[in-house]
Amino acid sequence: MEEIVVSKEELIKMFEDERIIDSGRGWMMDNEEVELIALHEVDPKFLQDITNAKFYKITVKGKK
Repeated sequence: MEEIVVSKEELIKMFEDERIIDSGRGWMMDNEEVELIALHEVDPKFLQDITNAKFYKITVKGKK
């Protein structure tokens, strides 16, 4: 899986449709563990809340 960028609304829909599931040990998509990276429009060191971004990058865990 290549990394993809989705909007907050698309990410919510992916969880609702169970395209991304919480395995209890991490998030899974297409049988691979993935990381969700918040893409903020301001310097992220000033932000503490991952749920406050407009876009998110989904990558396979361990690949950047």
